[in-house]
Amino acid sequence: MPEPKQIVARPLAWASAQPTTVLGLALLLVFVGMAVFAPLLAPFDPAHLDLTGRLLPPSHHHLFGTDELGRDILSRTLYGARVSLVVAVSVVAVSLALGLVLGGLAGFYGGVTDTVLNLYVTNVFLSLPGILLAVAFVAFLGPGLPNLILALAISGWVGYARLVRAQVMAVKEREFVQAARSLGASDARLLLRHILPNILQPLIVQAAVGMAAAVLAEATLSFLGLGVQPPTATWGAMLNDARSHLFESPHLLFFPAAALMLCVLSFNFIGDGLRDALDPRTRLRSGL
Repeated sequence: MPEPKQIVARPLAWASAQPTTVLGLALLLVFVGMAVFAPLLAPFDPAHLDLTGRLLPPSHHHLFGTDELGRDILSRTLYGARVSLVVAVSVVAVSLALGLVLGGLAGFYGGVTDTVLNLYVTNVFLSLPGILLAVAFVAFLGPGLPNLILALAISGWVGYARLVRAQVMAVKEREFVQAARSLGASDARLLLRHILPNILQPLIVQAAVGMAAAVLAEATLSFLGLGVQPPTATWGAMLNDARSHLFESPHLLFFPAAALMLCVLSFNFIGDGLRDALDPRTRLRSGL
């Protein structure tokens, strides 16, 4: 049984070896707290209009200032974290589910199934720029949170499917899978009990990086007016509103842009840290 000092030393050693990961986790916790406790933290209603207090600079009454309609920017920034995190988690969940099913089938069965799914279906989606596909999808169905999530998931599942296919093709030839097959295990059991647990590591890293991409894509579509519609506060819509007041009121741009940058940065830091932590070769080099 390890001594208490060793139990405490291991997390401390990991934290000292992965400072960017710790920073990413800390930033993500801040944004999760902003999203969960936005009604308690926001000093004003994010949709409240005050035309007599338009474009006020940061002050003790409005810490981040107000926008062109007199809405409190701090409150809108806090509520914008809700939309970004919901979109990030939902898009990655749907994309990963589609990628697991289609990529798993292509990699496990091969042959015609692999040819149709990998050669034709995925290549069709890869031939179209993801953001343009999402824009076209949202423009066709109409803006809104559900359509936004569905559009980003449809444009982003291909990367997960390719990754799952490659991992399944490698793992299905391993000895323990062949042994389970020889003992009469069904295809579903082979996939769920023997193959899936052994391909989760790269999927977790890809999911963390995918959340950063989803946050950026949501902000892009909201900036174009194709995301969540007003009066719901989103960082992309706030950046769009700030364009016409860029020089006389730069605080309109600075705070939502900083929140967006730090949120994306947190997911990227976490993805890099997970990649290093889950890679045995990296762990051996770092001595953890």
